[in-house]
Amino acid sequence: MQTVLHSHTHNEEGHQHSHDAVFHSHAPIGKMKQAFLLTLVILVVEITGGLISHSLALLSDAGHVLTDLAAIGLSWYAMNQSLKPPTENLTYGYHRTGILAALVNGVALIAIALIITVEAYQRIIHPQPVNALWMIGSASVGLLINLYLGLGMRDDDNLNVRSAVLHMLGDALASAGVIVGAVIILWTKWFMIDPLLSVGISLLIAYGAWRIVKQTVNILMEATPKGVSLLSVAAVIKHVAGVYDVHDLHVWSITSGKNALSCHVVLEGSLSIRESQPILRNIEHQLMHLGIGHSTIQIEDAGHPHTDSVLCSDEEAVHHHHHDQ
Repeated sequence: MQTVLHSHTHNEEGHQHSHDAVFHSHAPIGKMKQAFLLTLVILVVEITGGLISHSLALLSDAGHVLTDLAAIGLSWYAMNQSLKPPTENLTYGYHRTGILAALVNGVALIAIALIITVEAYQRIIHPQPVNALWMIGSASVGLLINLYLGLGMRDDDNLNVRSAVLHMLGDALASAGVIVGAVIILWTKWFMIDPLLSVGISLLIAYGAWRIVKQTVNILMEATPKGVSLLSVAAVIKHVAGVYDVHDLHVWSITSGKNALSCHVVLEGSLSIRESQPILRNIEHQLMHLGIGHSTIQIEDAGHPHTDSVLCSDEEAVHHHHHDQ
């Protein structure tokens, strides 16, 4: 899916060993293409079925399918974009194109959820008859295709594929809800179930969309990646033999699942460049275990001047370090 960028050019046997397997995987672009095309079939079937049956729940489910289609399409697009080499202007390559598209997509989905909710409110006040058989037929197509895709791809370790599988299984659940609702309508003729179901599905859409927006804004704001503790990273670096302190520490995401780090590391004593290399490699080795594949580390001695940084291992160490100088 993605190529790990390294901050070093040295050749060291054993350093990279199994870590690269965590960060590299050959892009399963074929799987995403198949998932995109089959999800497009579900969207067409459910929109058609929704219009024929007058079912808002089915149209809402189609809205939920649209979130799947957007997620799969973005992952597929991002995989293709990540194959493009970096340029002089875009030194990180095209990894963030998917993030920008996801942000626009997330905002659009929140709007769709609001439109569905407003329409559902109108239908709760003035219930409309729906064709339950069309609902069952169309939602069954969605349920079967989503189960086929979701269960078939669930063992893949690619981050984008795992995310798409969650979308598919969530949509299978929504389609199952529509089928159950349609069966009840068939027996009871209580048409109120249709708009109530659509409200539930629109909440699912809004929840998923809000998570997308939050994640993309965090990445664009260079926030510390989810699941990474800055204090833990600082502690790991400080525990490496030969390291006295760490400061100006930043960890961010280039794109989802691709983390980068920059920091200044103060070494104990006065070491030559050659003597500092094993320490640098050890730090990079430890960072790989924390899911950070791209690191830029500035090596310093204790006499190197720097301003106080909030992003230090701890405040006492910073002040102590300054007093020493």
